[in-house]
Amino acid sequence: MSTQIYPLIKPELKVCVVGKSSGEIAEYFNLNQAPLEQADGAMFIVSAVDGISAGDIEIWNTARELYVPSMVLISELSNGETDFDDMSAIAGRILDPVQTPFLVLHDDAGNPTALIDLETLKLSDYSTGSRVELESDPEHKVLVFDFRKEFLEAIEEFGPNSFEEALSFPAIPFISVNGLGSFEIASLLNKLPSRS
Repeated sequence: MSTQIYPLIKPELKVCVVGKSSGEIAEYFNLNQAPLEQADGAMFIVSAVDGISAGDIEIWNTARELYVPSMVLISELSNGETDFDDMSAIAGRILDPVQTPFLVLHDDAGNPTALIDLETLKLSDYSTGSRVELESDPEHKVLVFDFRKEFLEAIEEFGPNSFEEALSFPAIPFISVNGLGSFEIASLLNKLPSRS
């Protein structure tokens, strides 16, 4: 069992952050922001409250033309109205199909507090405001079986470096209050090579 905060993102990495609260999220991760044409990667924020704007969809399409590695960050999940699975499906229909390498687990009050990694089946527990990695329970493994099978098939289809090659698009949940998803987002961004 280990407690850690998210890894620092490589300072030379240039990231284009698009969507609602993009400034706050870029500041949270201390990102070196850049225009899409100069970016090593892009982060598209899809709000569980407001969705994604038509202008942001146009930027997504430009990112596809430029082959900029892109992730979808699902924000504002704590209202309980729309969950991560729903928003990932919506983003996948509006943008391009997305992969969900992590699923959200909720506490007894229904608050998103942990993620389960579909590749390793390890838990990232954010309930204390810092990340603690744990083994998942047998019932978690059963609950995510079908999602995991689908995710592993996607990895096999697109290849292990498909995010870096701008061929697949991970959707990651993010809640700044408890840091949920921050380690996973930073780890993915750090896989990207810097062009500078």
